[in-house]
Amino acid sequence: MADKPVKTAVVTGGHPFDVVNFHHLFEELEGVRAYVQHMDDFATTSEQERDSYECVVFYTMLRSEPRDEGLPGYAGKPRTALEHLGDTKQGILLLHHAILGSANWPPWNELVGIRDRSFGYHHDQSVRVETAGGAHPITRGIAAWEMIDETYTMADAGADSEILLTTRHSKSMGTLAWTRTHKNARVFCFQSGHDNQTWVNGEFREVLRRGIHWCARRI
Repeated sequence: MADKPVKTAVVTGGHPFDVVNFHHLFEELEGVRAYVQHMDDFATTSEQERDSYECVVFYTMLRSEPRDEGLPGYAGKPRTALEHLGDTKQGILLLHHAILGSANWPPWNELVGIRDRSFGYHHDQSVRVETAGGAHPITRGIAAWEMIDETYTMADAGADSEILLTTRHSKSMGTLAWTRTHKNARVFCFQSGHDNQTWVNGEFREVLRRGIHWCARRI
């Protein structure tokens, strides 16, 4: 098992992105086998198939509360799929704008660990990222680094989360990466990751790679 790549669903929807370079990002993460798919595809597959992923990475920004009724057939049952998260030990990773989704839906607030998720955003910022959780497997041995990214101004993750990365940037929330638990699942929230300016950064990639492995209980 340890020699096999982590089978990972990467779920998109609700926000445009650089498709080619996004695929390159996940193709090049060592020890990760990513299956990039729209939320419609994730929500139409069977529970058994969804549960076969060791980790689900959400790169979604679906703003409304999910529902099962009144949707076209190809949309499946997103509320059922999302409410099932945490019933198993399958890992959950919320990447960048996924922490902003479904702002008034309590289950997503619980996943993120921030109740008031009203936000502002600032493109193309030079951000110094500092390690707060130096002993954690996701960040152990990683020194502070600089990268270009979109930042969010919003409330920080609180005391019921373990904070791993921070910044003192004046146009950013202070907490950039943190872990939580949701029912039976490990959860990793990573505020970074807007576009290829960030995706090519080596430290960003290593944190993302380790985050997937940690959520999947490989490290």
